[in-house]
Amino acid sequence: MNLFQLVNEVREKNPLVHNITNVVVTNFTANGLLAIGASPVMAYAREETANMARISGALVLNIGTLSETEVESMILAGKAANEKGIPVVFDPVGAGATPFRTEMSSKILKEVKISIIRGNAAEVAVITGEKWEIKGVDAGSGDGSIVELAKKAAGLFGCTVVITGKDDVITDGVTTHIVENGHELLTKVTGTGCLLSSVIAAFAALEKDSVEAAGTAVSAYGIAAEKAAATTADKGPGSFQIEFLDQLSKISKEDEAFAKIKTTKE
Repeated sequence: MNLFQLVNEVREKNPLVHNITNVVVTNFTANGLLAIGASPVMAYAREETANMARISGALVLNIGTLSETEVESMILAGKAANEKGIPVVFDPVGAGATPFRTEMSSKILKEVKISIIRGNAAEVAVITGEKWEIKGVDAGSGDGSIVELAKKAAGLFGCTVVITGKDDVITDGVTTHIVENGHELLTKVTGTGCLLSSVIAAFAALEKDSVEAAGTAVSAYGIAAEKAAATTADKGPGSFQIEFLDQLSKISKEDEAFAKIKTTKE
């Protein structure tokens, strides 16, 4: 994986990422995409969402603060993106926390061809029919292999699956990356998982191999977190959040040496 060739390409080509995301993270997501070099747009109205998806480089569907109206907009946008061959990233935030979230996740997955699913282990387990504890929108504990869970989901939905946690797993069922970059402070700032889904979308807008796009995005994201944590070690999560955005904007070729990626193929 030529990690930072794709980082530079994102900055040079400035892909438009259409986000139908949750109200908690909108500002942070927009700023994070700008920092990495992409161009964010948030369009939710059913009257325009399909048109916006058609002119975007990638589409993100995030159910963090969902409603039936919003799901309708997501499906319209997703189908429009599918028609144009535009990658769709699905973030099933909190799937399993309530029957409604689980039902809407299933509805989206049935009606839209998803390119990449990004979630924690509990969320991915729920949408694949596995048992896993979930606490609100956070993963709890569960038995079994996260790698095997990711592979099962990839096979079930015919897409690349990203499960984030202490180590991040990216797989299409054949090629599997395990990324060990990142920092625990990412769990102390609201929206870092949601932003990662959108950063993955920015990379997928330019790289057709979704496993490579997601692996690159996850590693670069984790490196930025490590650098931000080191810079703000004597401060707190508020300072980390701002520094993290700064570090996303500073990722360079030299940082490739810090990538911790293990790859296997079947």
